[in-house]
This record gives sequence, structure tokens and C-alpha cells, in this order.
Amino acid sequence: MAMRTPQFQQSVVDAHKQFLTQLKADGVLELAGPFTDESGGAYVISAKDLEEAQAIAFNDPVHDSGSSEVSVYEWNAV
Repeated sequence: MAMRTPQFQQSVVDAHKQFLTQLKADGVLELAGPFTDESGGAYVISAKDLEEAQAIAFNDPVHDSGSSEVSVYEWNAV
């Protein structure tokens, strides 16, 4: 999940979208989208473990810029 911070920079949105596009091309991104209240968004990625998922998500430009607080949750979907 990526939740916007008070320091959110609209200028990082294009880099964030490019990041997600690359994850999709790499076969890592399953689905993604913004929340309707514009507070942030979420995406589902495939990773071998929590540490790999965190390494991927924490490279998101919205995280690097401080525009969003990125949280990673391990999910056993059925």
C-alpha cells in the first residue's frame, strides 16, 4: 500500500507509473490502482518472500521521494 503523505509531490506520479509499468513488464506486478478518495493506492506483486517484496516496493519513486508511505503486507491469497 502507498498512502500519500503531507509532502506528496504530484511531479512523482509519472515516475511511479513508469515503475509500475516496468514491474508489469517484468512479470512481477499482478494488479494496481488508486483509492477513490485519492489518499493513495495499492498494488499486488509476486515475490519469493517478504524481504524481496519490500526491496521491490521500497524502490517505488513515491517512497523514495517521501510522497507516500509504502507498507508491504504478506498475503496468502486463496
